[in-house]
Amino acid sequence: VGADISFLPELEDHGVVYSDAVGEKDLLLLLRDHGFNAIRLKLWHSPETPYNTLDQVLGMARRIEDAGMVFLLDFHYSDSWADPQKQIKPAAWEGLPFGILADSVREYTRAVVEALARQGTPPEIVQIGNEIRPGLLWPEGRVDGEYDTPRQWDRLAMLLEAGILGTRGGSPDSPPRIMIHFDNGAKNDMGRAFFDQLVERELDFDLIGLSFYPKWHGTLDELRYNLPDLASRYGKEIVVVETSYPWTMEWKDEAPNIMGTEEDLHPGYPPTKEGQVAFLTEVREAVQNVPGGRGAGVFYWAPEWVAVEGVDSHWENATLFDFEGRALPGLDAFAGEALAR
Repeated sequence: VGADISFLPELEDHGVVYSDAVGEKDLLLLLRDHGFNAIRLKLWHSPETPYNTLDQVLGMARRIEDAGMVFLLDFHYSDSWADPQKQIKPAAWEGLPFGILADSVREYTRAVVEALARQGTPPEIVQIGNEIRPGLLWPEGRVDGEYDTPRQWDRLAMLLEAGILGTRGGSPDSPPRIMIHFDNGAKNDMGRAFFDQLVERELDFDLIGLSFYPKWHGTLDELRYNLPDLASRYGKEIVVVETSYPWTMEWKDEAPNIMGTEEDLHPGYPPTKEGQVAFLTEVREAVQNVPGGRGAGVFYWAPEWVAVEGVDSHWENATLFDFEGRALPGLDAFAGEALAR
């Protein structure tokens, strides 16, 4: 049971405070006390701000280790957000011939994982790219639209293999498990079409990571069908590595909320504390019920991204904390009542 808390360092720099019924706590310890046992962090290559950098990830990895939690590292292979709408290669790699680009992916990945291993905090799981349904490192690794050709899929597989080799080379004594992250967690035909291409090219990976937001990806029924089908078809464990749901339609800051209209909701699950609990319980149980124990985990995206002075939030109504940083009932629902504290 995990959380992507990549916004935490910036929020802490601006004075954020989190609390539960016991009182104020360090966020990682608070999450641990409520049944979470894994943390996901994103890494950008050369961002314009001091956040999502290797130095920051190194510091956060120490905190994850001190809290006794699993560490999942999410390589975006970009200087900023990488997702299905954009997979922009780092500026430092612009114009490189394909062979050198692949070498750069391998060596950069190796250096990052090696730095983490050297300080005693190797990631247990490494994600090679973020929501890579259309490929990554455009245009060389792009596979959507006019780029959906055998040659482009070959190139994508080579870039992913470079990241995998770099990961394992960076921590040979404790090699991380490799995750491939696909966004459309409820769309079975799309998932099959994507992973069929990678399996055909004999890509060696361990985990299928999926995003599931009803706004973009479909229904709970579709999710319940897709998870066991993909797990069985490919013989892989499945992780819903991103999900969330609004607990209100109100706001604290002036930044527009990404989940801000009725159209963004799942039918039958209102944007209330109770609605959030009900939705998250269904997602968690869908993962737990994958046959053969292949439902490996579920991660909440940006549960900590509350608005504070100096940091706006487009996600403040879909966090696991209220506008004052107090834990919501969804926090325990996500981890499961048996783990709640």
